[in-house]
Amino acid sequence: MPPSCAAGLLAHPGLEAQLRAWLSEDIGRGDLTAPALQGRSGRALWIAKQAGLFCGGVLVEPLFRLLDPAVVVTVLVADGEPVVAGQRLLELEGSAAALVAGERTALNLAMRLSGIASATAELVARLAGTGVALADTRKTTPGLRLLEKYAVRCGGGINHRLGLDDAAMLKENHLAWAGGVAPAIAAVRASAPWPARVIVEAETAAEAEAAVAAGADGVLLDEFDPAVLHQLVPRLRALAAGRGARPDARGGGRVVLEASGVRPEQLAAYAATGLDLISTSAPVTRSAWLDLSMRFEA
Repeated sequence: MPPSCAAGLLAHPGLEAQLRAWLSEDIGRGDLTAPALQGRSGRALWIAKQAGLFCGGVLVEPLFRLLDPAVVVTVLVADGEPVVAGQRLLELEGSAAALVAGERTALNLAMRLSGIASATAELVARLAGTGVALADTRKTTPGLRLLEKYAVRCGGGINHRLGLDDAAMLKENHLAWAGGVAPAIAAVRASAPWPARVIVEAETAAEAEAAVAAGADGVLLDEFDPAVLHQLVPRLRALAAGRGARPDARGGGRVVLEASGVRPEQLAAYAATGLDLISTSAPVTRSAWLDLSMRFEA
């Protein structure tokens, strides 16, 4: 995982507020066990209970810092690195009350993110050597989008759109209400307050061809059969190359072609069609948490 991924996450202006909110959700009016730990310090270890990809370690120090700035966190495994059952992931030392208070929130986040990263890595491995990237979607847990998309990157995937302001994706309803592909693209191009990619979700070959002809930057080919894409992808590439000669063309002769609605066992078949991307929500919506534990030392 590129270091910039973690740096960008930690620098996000909303991260601290989210961490505070998640701690508050668990601690509520106060940890009723804290008096039993008053004045005591302790050490703790994080252990992987199963194999997978670790993710979320970068959140541990900023989270515990909110409880007690004196807590020392030593990360032993970087986010995006594979782990095996029984492996030590990180060490903590400091106030016993702070370690106990932050344990559940920190582990919940890391187990969720590690599960997403692990599931992403499994799918990315199926695309190895094809030149096709695996992208995520906007199907994320409310309040967790920033972290879940970070976990996808840790697993080797790429982020599609962080939100509706990141790129314009025109879908079935947009096209119907706007009166077609070309009017919908023209309306977005004329009104976008900042430079933005325009992507069209196509359900038929005719829609895909119309999108390229109208200057779309990308076409999302939804639930097309691989056999159809073998014929359609070269046609769309040729259309895009042709529009590059027009002085008014947007995106020149380049168009990003993406497929969705792809089952894991079909990834290789779709990659062989010449696509650029395959998008899926599965690592976020269908992954299991990676089991981790926090063990205390006297």
